[in-house]
Amino acid sequence: KKIGDYDLVVTSYALLRRDIKILRQFQLRFAVLDESQHIKNLQSQTAQAAKQLKAHHRLALSGTPLENRLSELWSAFDFLMPGFLLDLDEFRYRFITPIEEKNSIDAERRLRKQIAPFILRRLKRDVAKDLPDKIENIMYCDLTDEQQDLYLDVLERTREEVFGKVNADGKPMSQASMLSSLLRLRQVCCHPKLLKDFIEHKGVESGKFNALKDMLEDIIDEGHRVLLFSQFVEMLDIVKKWLEVEGIPFCYLTGQTKDREAVVNKFNNTDSIPIFLISLKAGGTGLNLTGADYVIHYDPWWNPAVEEQATDRAHRIGQTKKVFVYRLITRGTVEEKIVALQHEKRSLVDSVISVDRGLSKSLSFDDLKDILTPGF
Repeated sequence: KKIGDYDLVVTSYALLRRDIKILRQFQLRFAVLDESQHIKNLQSQTAQAAKQLKAHHRLALSGTPLENRLSELWSAFDFLMPGFLLDLDEFRYRFITPIEEKNSIDAERRLRKQIAPFILRRLKRDVAKDLPDKIENIMYCDLTDEQQDLYLDVLERTREEVFGKVNADGKPMSQASMLSSLLRLRQVCCHPKLLKDFIEHKGVESGKFNALKDMLEDIIDEGHRVLLFSQFVEMLDIVKKWLEVEGIPFCYLTGQTKDREAVVNKFNNTDSIPIFLISLKAGGTGLNLTGADYVIHYDPWWNPAVEEQATDRAHRIGQTKKVFVYRLITRGTVEEKIVALQHEKRSLVDSVISVDRGLSKSLSFDDLKDILTPGF
């Protein structure tokens, strides 16, 4: 009842989902979504709740308005101007299929022309001209001999599982099934301890983890501070145990962290803490961590925009030092194939929002076959 007495109402996406029956009763002048990629999944409760808001004007703000597929763009415009991009089936017929599956330059050009009047894009180099440089590097690591044997064993089992399922069903796998099949391979690359049946492989070391330890020791000895991201909380726990043994102070943030602000403030205000371990999904957005000047991505994620958002926790307004970004990639493995796919995905936003470049498609079965080919 009191909401109507205020000029500004600030809420979170979680509370929006909970309170939508109340909020949709009010006629708003403006409805502004920050980090609007939260409504990219048009079937999600968040997207459905946001689209029930009544507002004369709507604004969607995002550093990654389009991450994987064009349906995400449709969902954003369905919030902003319902019907502007037609219904989803018609949009799929006119744009998604021609662009994502057939690489149609004409369809791409028509879509870009249609949405251009309603998009204001500002690159970091335009609005933060005084921001220090960001130096990005890929650091290639080798599997240990025992780890490589384990990788090849898991690879063979994965190939049998994937291709056997396709041959039996006669249907292509869903993207979720593809990603699930590749999970164990990615875990082996990080550390064999991530495998549920690790007891069978006890004593198998990780070449990447050994390289990380050497790297962190050098960086910390030189007086720098580091953000270390991994999508695997179990991997962060392995690093955490090593830091505890070495007596190196650190901060730690995952989806289970209750007081995020306190942990962030502790890192930013304590120069003697040289490293912050962060779960990619839990801490990849919404944090200001300019106290760090090194960012390490321990394992690659399929979507480069997610990694870039995480990197920007350090490389943002308020940063006074040059920022060094390292992506650790195991040579000849699924990780190297992921990097190649990332380069394709980076054109997704630019081709529609800005410059004239080709679009990538989502992970296909041909991509999967290439990924499941050993590179050593």
